[in-house]
Amino acid sequence: MSILKRTHTCGQLRIGDVKSVVILVGWVSSVRDHGGLIFVDLRDRYGITQVVFNPDTGSEFYDIARQLRQEYVIAIKGSVSARPTGTVNPNLDTGEIEVHADRLEVLNKSETPPFEIADESNVSLELRLKYRYLDLRRSIMQKRLIFRHKICQTIREYLDRLNFVDIETPVLTKSTPEGARDYLVPSRVNLGKFYALPQSPQLFKQILMVAGYDRYFQIVRCFRDEDLRAQRQPEFTQMDMEMSFIDENDIIRIIEGLVATIFDKVIGKKVLTPFPKLSYKEAMTSYGCDAPDLRFDMKIKDISDIAQTSNFKVFLDTIKSGGQVRGINATGCGNYSRKDIDDLTAFVGQFGAKGLAWFKVEENSLASSIAKFFPLENQENIQRRMDAKRGDLLLFVADKPKVVSQSLAQLRLHLGHKNKLINTSVFHFSWVVDFPLFDYNQDLQRYEALHHPFTSPYPDDLPLLEEKPLEVKARAYDLVLNGVELGGGSIRIHTPEVQKRVFRLLGIDDANAAAKFGFLLDALKYGAPPHGGIALGVDRMVTLLLQLDDIREVIAFPKTQKATCLMTNAPSEVDTQQLCDLGIRLTEHT
Repeated sequence: MSILKRTHTCGQLRIGDVKSVVILVGWVSSVRDHGGLIFVDLRDRYGITQVVFNPDTGSEFYDIARQLRQEYVIAIKGSVSARPTGTVNPNLDTGEIEVHADRLEVLNKSETPPFEIADESNVSLELRLKYRYLDLRRSIMQKRLIFRHKICQTIREYLDRLNFVDIETPVLTKSTPEGARDYLVPSRVNLGKFYALPQSPQLFKQILMVAGYDRYFQIVRCFRDEDLRAQRQPEFTQMDMEMSFIDENDIIRIIEGLVATIFDKVIGKKVLTPFPKLSYKEAMTSYGCDAPDLRFDMKIKDISDIAQTSNFKVFLDTIKSGGQVRGINATGCGNYSRKDIDDLTAFVGQFGAKGLAWFKVEENSLASSIAKFFPLENQENIQRRMDAKRGDLLLFVADKPKVVSQSLAQLRLHLGHKNKLINTSVFHFSWVVDFPLFDYNQDLQRYEALHHPFTSPYPDDLPLLEEKPLEVKARAYDLVLNGVELGGGSIRIHTPEVQKRVFRLLGIDDANAAAKFGFLLDALKYGAPPHGGIALGVDRMVTLLLQLDDIREVIAFPKTQKATCLMTNAPSEVDTQQLCDLGIRLTEHT
C-alpha cells in the first residue's frame, strides 16, 4: 500500500495553489522526455495535471520516471508551480500550473493498452466493449456516466420533495408472458419451477397502491428477452412511478416538472411547459406514427377522395380494396432527378410500399409520368390539399393503411434529415394521448392490448368493451422527445370486475387469469384506490439529452446486438453439475 495519500485530485489545482505541497495519484496518460526534464500527464476521473521530474531534485525518482509507460498507476508528491510563460495549456482546467515532483511511487504497472486512452481514439465498438474497463477511463465516457448519475440524482431529489417513497420490488418474480419473452431463472429449491426476471415492476407497483403507499418510485432494472434493435438492450433501466387518487393530468404535470428540473439542474437550460398534446389519431393521421418528431412540419395528407375521381388505376384499385392514398409535400425538392426519386422509391419499399407516385409542381400544373391520368381539376385539388407551390415535389403511397403510415412516416424522417429540415439543437417534447385500448392481430385472429392489459378504458367507453372493443379509448399517455418515445403510462384498472372483462376480451379466461394474475385480482378486491403511473427509459433519456445515436454509449457495461457481453463472454455454458442440481438437461435446439 502506498504511503502517499492523495491530497488533491488531478483536476483540482489552480494558480492559487502555487507553492503548495501536494500528493496526486492516477494513471499515466502520456510521458515526454525533453532531454533532461520528464513531463508526465497524470490522469484521474477529475482531470489531468502535468507533473515534472527534474534530475537535479532527486535522481532516484527521476530514473523511475524514465521507466514510466502509459496507464501505469502512480503516486507523486511535489510542489505546485506556475507554468513558464508560453507553456500554459488553455485546454486543461489545470493548464496554468504544473507539479514539480520530488517523490514517486509506482503502484502498479500496465501492459500496452490495445488502444489509446483518449477521447479522439478511432476504435471499433467491439474492441471498446471487450476492454470496457479501459474504454471507461476515457474522459468522454466518464462525463457521460457522471451526466447519467446527475440525472438519476435529480430524479430522486425531485420526487423525494413531492413525498414519493423509493421502494424496491422483487427481481425474482412470476412469469406472465403476455408481452415480450421473459428471462427465466430455474429454482433449485423448487425443481421444475422457474422465476422470471421482471419486464417491469408493473404489478408490484399497483399492489403498493393497494397497500396504501400513494406515491411510489424506483429507478429500476428491467429485462426483456427480445430481438435487439439500435435503442434496445436486454437489460435496461427505467424511472418507474405510481400514484393513487389522481388522474392523467396530475401525472403529466409531475413529469413535466421533473423534465424541467432536469434541464435546469443538469443541463442549465429552460424548457417550456406544458408540453403540446396530440391524440393518437392525430399523430397517426398527420405523421404516420405514434411518436412523431415535431421539430419540422411536413405533415402527411390524405388525397383518397381526390384520387377516387382520377383515371389512375393503381389509386382506384387500392381505394376499392380498402386502402388509401396519402402523401407528403417535399417542399423545394422539385429539382430532384429521376435517380433521386428512384432512391426514395427503393427506400419506402423497405417498409412494404409497392411504389411511390410523384408529381413535380410547375406553374399551373403537375408534371409526372402519371399526370395524364389526372384531369386539371384533379391536379388543382391535389395542389390545394398538399399546400403545394411551384418547385415542390409531391410524393404518394397507395396501399393498406398500415403500410402507408409506416412508409410515409419513415420517408418524412428521411427527407427531414436529408434536406436538413431538423434543428438538431432543439429538444421538442410532446404527449400522445387517447390511444385505442386494443389492437386486432389479423395473423392470430385475436385482440391484443395496445399498451398492457392493466390500462383503464375511459369510463364512458365501458359499454363498448365487449360490443365494439376497437372503439374503446385507453387512459394512456406517451411522452415523446424528438420523435422517440421516452416513456409511457396510464391510469390503471382498479376493480377486479373490469380487469376480468379486459382479460376475457384478450382471450384470458377466468381460470387462466387466476393462475397468472390471481394475486393482483385478489388485491383489487381489498379496497384498491384509483391509481396510475408512468415509466421513463433512463438509458434512452440520457442518450437523447447527450444527442448520441447509440444507447450503449451511456451504459457502463452494455450488451451487443446479439445480447452478449464481449468483456465477460456472457452468456456462457455452465457446469454439468449445476444443471443437474436444477433438474435441467440440455437438448438439441431445432
